[in-house]
Amino acid sequence: MDVRELIRRLRLGESVRRIARDLGVSRNTVARYARLASAEGLLEGQLPELAVLERLLGAARRRGEQECSLVEPLRERVEGLRKTGVEAQAIWRRLQEENGFTGSYSSVKRFVRRLDAQREPQTTVRLEVGPGEEAQVDFGYASELLDPRQRLHRRAWVFVMTLSHSRHQYAELVFDQSVSTWLRLHISAFEFFGGVPRRLVLDNLKAGIVHASFYDPEVQLSYGGLCEHYGVIASPCCPRVPRHKGKVESGVHYIKRNALSGRVFRDIDQANEVLLHWCLHVAGRRTHGTTHQIPVEVFEQRERPALKALPASRWELEQWKECRLHSDCHVTFDSSYYSAPHRLVGQSLMVCATDTLVKIFHQHELLALHQRADRPGQRRTNSAHLPPDKMVYLLQTPEWCRLRAAEIGPRTAELIEQLLSERPIDRLRGAQGVLRLAQKYGAQRLEAACARALCFEEIRYRTVKNILIRELDLLPLGPHEARPSQSACPRHARNWTEFFPDPEEHKDGSDGTGPSTQPDASSPASFGSP
Repeated sequence: MDVRELIRRLRLGESVRRIARDLGVSRNTVARYARLASAEGLLEGQLPELAVLERLLGAARRRGEQECSLVEPLRERVEGLRKTGVEAQAIWRRLQEENGFTGSYSSVKRFVRRLDAQREPQTTVRLEVGPGEEAQVDFGYASELLDPRQRLHRRAWVFVMTLSHSRHQYAELVFDQSVSTWLRLHISAFEFFGGVPRRLVLDNLKAGIVHASFYDPEVQLSYGGLCEHYGVIASPCCPRVPRHKGKVESGVHYIKRNALSGRVFRDIDQANEVLLHWCLHVAGRRTHGTTHQIPVEVFEQRERPALKALPASRWELEQWKECRLHSDCHVTFDSSYYSAPHRLVGQSLMVCATDTLVKIFHQHELLALHQRADRPGQRRTNSAHLPPDKMVYLLQTPEWCRLRAAEIGPRTAELIEQLLSERPIDRLRGAQGVLRLAQKYGAQRLEAACARALCFEEIRYRTVKNILIRELDLLPLGPHEARPSQSACPRHARNWTEFFPDPEEHKDGSDGTGPSTQPDASSPASFGSP
């Protein structure tokens, strides 16, 4: 329209200076369009229509660009880079490095703009859903915030759940994107809204979708359990197509630019307090740019009644993990150890953990149930899961050996007690071996063998075994083989008075070196007798 006005004034005979002053352009611009109008015959006859003038100007512009563009010889290279998403600035640098391009960045930018104009424009269809039908969830990097528990600054992410109909949203700042955090945030969002939508649109992050696929996505087991408990369907976006959840994408950007940008928080707890207030009283009370309605009002009037009711009980957080059963018959989960049947050593098992319990599955069969460990490194072991041949030493403790020996007989109990009391070497395995002989030879023969071994003071597993092998336990002990009585007086025992002089003898002038008087039968017990 400006060019049409310029041509009209030229036809009226106005000077170039006056036209340039009235239209706010340079005289060179007026002179250039005057030459173009003269060449096309536009200074005579009727004024051209706007559509005709647009085609003429476009053709002239293309001719001028084709004549002066220095990028044209490199068209193929520029088209290839542009198809891969390289920006004009990067294309200009590449052309300088690879082809020695001497033109300006502006010439490359104009050339790229023309290429983009020739491409078929992408079209989109905006999807609007009914109240309570859908919510979209996403994470976005926020900033570094102080962790009050660890007393250090850490990278923080903002979690956002946006209801697609009302655009009301819940947001919270966290320090990680783990499965447990992801699930806890969903529960908090459902309780914030006071209900559950019918479908959740999410990205393909590992905490929710373990295998991203256009046709066959695979949900994370814990996330699937949460969706089943709350009666919601998980609907992951197509891989690498984030615009399919554009409502929450724009919500994340809005929070970062408006709620967080330019603010300084004491720590993450204060930031979450501010963010929750902002969601209710700022973002929730604004007039939304797309719906032109106030999100909180739409939520209260139409969406809250349409949400599904929360379940009667809060979902207990479950964590699933695939673990290999190690050679010690334990799997490692959250830095603690839990036993499983030894026959599955080396195989992959599925571990499901709640706040209080740990369940271990193999091919959907429950193998083990343990209490959750209280600290890292703790072991939860069921002795039935361990191989029997490896459990003998662990189960047959010294106390067990003493009880078992008492059941067999007093001589066996005495021999086992002497084995276990020997120092400094540990004779537990020897005691276990002696008691194991009862399985082959019987308790009666073992008792007799222990009696013979005690008689000869050979307190060894090998001695008892040889007695049984040679059937010496079946022979009676002779008089010379009988054990000496514990009450018999030792052969060389002497009365204690022989070692001390009689004080009365010293009074009589005796020096105490004479023969001592033998005590009578009523004297005290002899020195050295038991």
